[in-house]
Amino acid sequence: MNVHEFQAKQLLARYGVAVPKGKAVTSEAAATKWAAQLDSSIYAVKAQIHAGGRGLAGGVKLTKKRKEVGPLAKSLLGMNLVTHQTGPEGRKVRKVLIEEGVAIKKELYLSLLIDRRTGRPVFIACPEGGMDIEELAKTKPQAIHKEYIDPSSGLQAFHGRNLMLSMGLHVMGPQVAKSFMGLLGNLYRFFMEKDASQVEINPLVITEDQKLIALDAKVIFDDSALARHADVLKLRDLNEEEKLEIEASKHGLNYVKLDGTIGCMVNGAGLAMSTMDLIKLAGGEPANFLDVGGGASEETVKAAFKILLKDKKVKGIFVNIFGGIVRCERIAGGIIAAAKEMHVRVPIVVRLQGTNAEQGRELLDKSGLKLKATTDLWEGAQSVVELTSGPTKKGRAA
Repeated sequence: MNVHEFQAKQLLARYGVAVPKGKAVTSEAAATKWAAQLDSSIYAVKAQIHAGGRGLAGGVKLTKKRKEVGPLAKSLLGMNLVTHQTGPEGRKVRKVLIEEGVAIKKELYLSLLIDRRTGRPVFIACPEGGMDIEELAKTKPQAIHKEYIDPSSGLQAFHGRNLMLSMGLHVMGPQVAKSFMGLLGNLYRFFMEKDASQVEINPLVITEDQKLIALDAKVIFDDSALARHADVLKLRDLNEEEKLEIEASKHGLNYVKLDGTIGCMVNGAGLAMSTMDLIKLAGGEPANFLDVGGGASEETVKAAFKILLKDKKVKGIFVNIFGGIVRCERIAGGIIAAAKEMHVRVPIVVRLQGTNAEQGRELLDKSGLKLKATTDLWEGAQSVVELTSGPTKKGRAA
């Protein structure tokens, strides 16, 4: 789960991370009132959406004049901000963060996330902050420094020393070194206690008076752990989430909307990813990732079908089910019920394998529905692409 920048800073501040004095507002009047309470030589007005690249897209405004804060907030509120992370549809700005400025001496990059390869938390740091870290990793990989943490022993002093030395912070004085070591400890404690999956501070700035301040902050939480953190769950902003994804979550479905035209309904995340890859290989584009889970029922399948069909871009549906725990005849029953109830007019290709697959295919054959049943995954992917967009690429999946 994502949170806004101002929310991330509020959470980090509770763990001892220094952040600029600021407040999120929803009107010009509120922005003007808050700016009057700040004593600063420069003010930042920042659009609050769940996406990066706001500065380059015009979503961050700076001014030295307090009287300009309100009008700048007004110019951002209600606008549709398009960044490289929002896609062309953009995101509507409903809140802006008004912050005091700081005297910046140096900008750094610092993040903490789970490394999927090792299964361990890893600090990623760079002495060049305020930049696109992905692009920097390509053009200047030697500037990126990593420090892996063993969860069984936790963060140790040598981790901090390694990062501090690799970024050259040891030459900036004892105050900076001490603050950096303390910051690492605070971030790690927050990360572990709140079940975060990513914490990113870009930039982390060293001020003229040798303080370390998180000038920007991004935090992502593990969805599976939110039941343990009611305070975090309260921060969820449904306006920033895809409506179909919200509806899917109510039915316990793992759904992510994409930009393609072929709706996918699969059980199991790995199988879902493979299905999407084969659709791409066959020349099509998946409209979604949808994992109905290993224990899908007829009702779950009906709900999944309804969600797929609410996406106006969907021109065809590919159902790929491997019956292990789930029984294929139940899946078939859900498909039939949903198709009849919703008067489905798009092509449907169904591949059933595993427990009671033959009974499931028999139910589909006798349903009277215009659908194609197959036992071969590659054949199914080719069929749904051909039915929705013409002949597919020749070849066969490895």
